Amino acid sequence: MVSPEHEDERRRTDRGGSPTEGDGTSGSGSGGFRRAVERRSAVPLVWLRQRPRWAVPLIFGALFIAGLTAPGVIGALCLTLVAVFFLWLAFLTWPTLDRARKAPRVLMVAVVLLLAVARALGY
Repeated sequence: MVSPEHEDERRRTDRGGSPTEGDGTSGSGSGGFRRAVERRSAVPLVWLRQRPRWAVPLIFGALFIAGLTAPGVIGALCLTLVAVFFLWLAFLTWPTLDRARKAPRVLMVAVVLLLAVARALGY
C-alpha cells in the first residue's frame, strides 16, 4: 500500500525516471527498502488509526514516564520502545518533509535514545 504522498514518486520511478532533485524523496537506491517498509507498515498503521485518537499518545506518554521513573534496564527498555516508535513514524514521513521538519524528528529520537542509554547505565 502506497500512501498518496508517495504515489507520485512511484509513478515517476515506474516509468524509468528518477525522482527530481530537491523534492524530498529518497533516491532509487533505497526505493525497494522503503517500499517494503511501507508495505509492512500498512497493517499496523491501519490498526493504530482504528484506535481512539487519545490511545496512542496515552500509551507512549505512559511508556515515556515509566522509562524515566523505572530503574535500570526496565526504564531503558520503555524509552527504547518510544524511540523505535518515533523512528518508525519519522522514517515513513521522511520523504515528504523539508529540512526544517526533519530536524525535530531526528533530535527527538536522539534525545530519547540518549535517555535510554543513560537509564541503562544507571543515571
